[in-house]
Parts: sequence; C-alpha cells; structure tokens
Amino acid sequence: MFSNLSRVRVLALCALPVVALLAVVGTAPLPFAVAQPGTTADVLGTNEGRPIITITGAPVRPTTGQLRMTTILATGPSTEVDLGDVADAWFRTDRAVYPRAMVYPTGKSDEEVTKHNLRQMEESQDAATLAALNHVGKSPKDVKVSLHLADVGGPSAGLLFSLGIVDKLVGNGAGGELTGGKIVAGTGTIDADGAVGAVGGVSLKTQAAGRDGATVFLVPKAECDDAEAELPKGMRLIPVSTLDDAVASLTALGRGQEAKVPSC
Repeated sequence: MFSNLSRVRVLALCALPVVALLAVVGTAPLPFAVAQPGTTADVLGTNEGRPIITITGAPVRPTTGQLRMTTILATGPSTEVDLGDVADAWFRTDRAVYPRAMVYPTGKSDEEVTKHNLRQMEESQDAATLAALNHVGKSPKDVKVSLHLADVGGPSAGLLFSLGIVDKLVGNGAGGELTGGKIVAGTGTIDADGAVGAVGGVSLKTQAAGRDGATVFLVPKAECDDAEAELPKGMRLIPVSTLDDAVASLTALGRGQEAKVPSC
C-alpha cells in the first residue's frame, strides 16, 4: 500500500501529462471558424457613392424604406482558432463556432476564397435579377439591371436584391412601397425561378439587423428555428420559400393585413 505522501506523489505525476495535454490543446489551432454579426447594407441605397441597384429601360419608383441585406463576419480560412477562442464564443450569444469546412472551401487560400465568394455573389446577382424581372413580367432584353455592392461575397443577398428590384419597379403593386416605409432586413439565396434557399448564420444576422434598426426580418422557412434562437426584442420574423412569398408578406404587412402574414 502507498503511504498518503506516496499517493499524493503518484497522483501528481499522473496529472502532469494531463496538464501538459490541456496546455497543448489550449494553444493548438483547431479546424473551426468563429463568426459574429457582420455589416448590413440597404440595397435601396448607395454603396461607395453609387446606387446599389441601377435600372434602365423602365420607370423607377422613389423609395423611403430600407431593405437591408445582412452578413456575418467570420475568422478567415488561414486564421488560427484555439480552444480559448472556442470557449469564449461558446458562452456568448453574439458569437458562433462552425467547422471551418462549413464556412470555407477546403484547401483554399484566403485569396482563392475571396475569388470564390465574389463569383458566388455575381452568380447570385444574375439569378436575383432574373427572378425579379420574371416576377414583374419584364424582359431582361428590355430592362437592364446593374448591381453594385463592394466587399461582400457569397450568395446570401439574393433574396434582398430581388426585393429591391421589385420595389423600385412596381412597389407593392398598388402605388405604395414594398417596405411600407419600414426598415426590413433578411437573408436567403435565390434562383432564377424565385425559389429561396437556406444560408446559415441567421441568428447572427438577426442581431446585425436589429442593431441597424430593422423591425422585420425575412428568413428562409427552413431556418426558422435558428432565426428564433437570438431574435432581438420586437423584431417580426417572416418565413419565406419563394420571392412571391416575400412580396406577398411584405405587401400584406404594409396594408395592415396581419392575418395574411405568416410567422415562424
């Protein structure tokens, strides 16, 4: 049998490798990205002194409300994230931890990721334009749309671009603004047929929207639960599956027809 003193020495010796392992893990880079609420931008407004949406070949309506696309800000693909970063994010509502492979293409440099995201944004803008023109019954041969939004990549602004084009061309279809003069925010990919797709990071995006004054948030229907997780107080969450859904919901909201506006 060990004496009490010997037992203490044995336990101390056994603990040394564990402490060393924890020290190594605490400083070793982990395959995660840490994200937080990013910037928002009113697609009905300007960016770098230029209108974000420019339309030629059709009359354009004035707007006073806002349609704010939302983003998340994540650590870069080559940024090292350690256990301390993950632990800090775990206990904060304005941070989220994702496997790096969910956020960035595997094996790509920062420069390659930037190019990939910008390519996705360009494809998203093309799809958003087609979806909007199809919705209002105008041909891309006659109506030309130019979209300008610097320093933002990825496809998640597609829905808001489409809504901005619709608002500038026809509004709510009855002479009023699609936004009803409100600050509306949202997120979602869109294809040329107007189908809205999921994007990820929505609980961070609702926080960004609330910070920047939005009272209504459009979310892909499949991500309702995530969006509700950290929803700012007083924000109206509206699920959408298509561009038609989004237009109909905003139109009903603007007319005070609450019963026609779905909720998560």
